[in-house]
Amino acid sequence: MVDALILILFMVSGAASGWLGVDLLPERWLLQVTNIEGLRWVLGGFGAFFGLVAGFLFQQLRQKLMRQVRTMPTDLLVSRAVGLILGLLVANLLLAPILLLPLPWEVDFVKPLAAVLSNVFFGVSGYNLAEVHGRTLLRLFNPGTAGETLLLADGVVQPARPKILDTSVIIDGRIQALLAMGLLEGQVIVAQCVIDELQQLADSGNAEKRGRGRRGLKLLAGLRETYGRRLVVNSTRYEGDGVDDRLLRLSEDTDGLLLTSDWNLSKVAEVRNLRTLHLGELTQALRAEVQPGDQLQIKIVREGKEADQGVGYLEDGTMVVVEDGRRSIGERRSVTVTGALQTPAGRMVFARPTDSR
Repeated sequence: MVDALILILFMVSGAASGWLGVDLLPERWLLQVTNIEGLRWVLGGFGAFFGLVAGFLFQQLRQKLMRQVRTMPTDLLVSRAVGLILGLLVANLLLAPILLLPLPWEVDFVKPLAAVLSNVFFGVSGYNLAEVHGRTLLRLFNPGTAGETLLLADGVVQPARPKILDTSVIIDGRIQALLAMGLLEGQVIVAQCVIDELQQLADSGNAEKRGRGRRGLKLLAGLRETYGRRLVVNSTRYEGDGVDDRLLRLSEDTDGLLLTSDWNLSKVAEVRNLRTLHLGELTQALRAEVQPGDQLQIKIVREGKEADQGVGYLEDGTMVVVEDGRRSIGERRSVTVTGALQTPAGRMVFARPTDSR
């Protein structure tokens, strides 16, 4: 219904402009026309046609704009609107002296042309500047725009940071469990470049990459169904070399917490003084502490590097090296912890059988 009204309004406006536009033509031109009424009908028809075309283009623009507004974060929407308004305000302030200048009627068309061009230029410039830096400006006036949920930290109520997901953490899948357990608060932001990368993986000719891409897209679809508007797709097109650089720009702009399982990306984020959460480090931090003297039940699954050693694993994946355990491969033994070692690959626990055979 709304689309039909838009087309009718543009057609009527175009026809009226063509019909009444005859009166704006120079008098010397009108003297050469024998049928003024016929000219009005011709220009009215052309006006209606161009009005219909303009209405159709406006209709498409309106539909695209509404789709973006429905998925756009509120702070980004506000910043873009403010940027557009400020750009138009600057344009009209600069236009005021020009419009007051007395010009001969032959070049008087310069005034409306300058008005249109300046409004378009400054409006688009303000919109683009707000898209890139608007959120940072909003945080200066209202720190609460960084997130929706409020947390009590050190006795002070602070806004929750938005959580930004990179490609690796989406494919990993553990983010779904963290959200389900309520360990992550605030908005969850997925950059458009991450979705594009997942789609490229899903369309890859390599079966392994294709499986990873489809798993990531399926997880995002599940998060959208479960959390609705809490999952935000950020469509801002940042300049940068690759997806990682664009995610760092997004984290800096939104003051968000970057969630990743990419060790290199997390270290680059730390160098740039950005907040990041590496799921591997989180997993290690949540592992139960094992102290010398503790007794464990371990199934020895393979040989160790040294003579007579056997190797088993705890439920969290920690490797346990058992002295004199080679003879018990495939069996579950009671062992006593003798020490532990932290390596770049993870923690390693050393033990010996509690009951000798």
